[in-house]
Amino acid sequence: MKFSTAFAVVAAALSLGVVNAETNAERLSRGLPPLPPVRRATPVGAARRGTPSGTPGGQCNTGPVQCCNSVTHSSDPVASLLLGLLGVAGLGSNVLVGITCSPLSVIGAGGNSCTSQPVCCSNNSFNGIIALGCSPINLNL
Repeated sequence: MKFSTAFAVVAAALSLGVVNAETNAERLSRGLPPLPPVRRATPVGAARRGTPSGTPGGQCNTGPVQCCNSVTHSSDPVASLLLGLLGVAGLGSNVLVGITCSPLSVIGAGGNSCTSQPVCCSNNSFNGIIALGCSPINLNL
């Protein structure tokens, strides 16, 4: 008895709460224009948008991709010697420096692949002897 009473109350509440929405067929039969589509929110629409994760593989914002025989900090003895001979002073000790670098214009084309460390450098004005402000990149993305 309790179940049937509860069921009757729920059914009555649902039937009263349902609004008879006019369909487009009913509107068209009366000569009215159809209603516009209803936009329903989905969880995907409210989802947080992702942000890009940095520079895509094989691209540099500061110049061409370089292939350097070695990449070290400016405090390294060899890098310090080269920087001194080229007259570069005032670099911090944590600046990455590429030594004997060559540009990679088309990655992997005709033997133009990098067997050492591919980097993206901000200052390569020393004809490939040394490149300053380098950051390693992954070409296998």
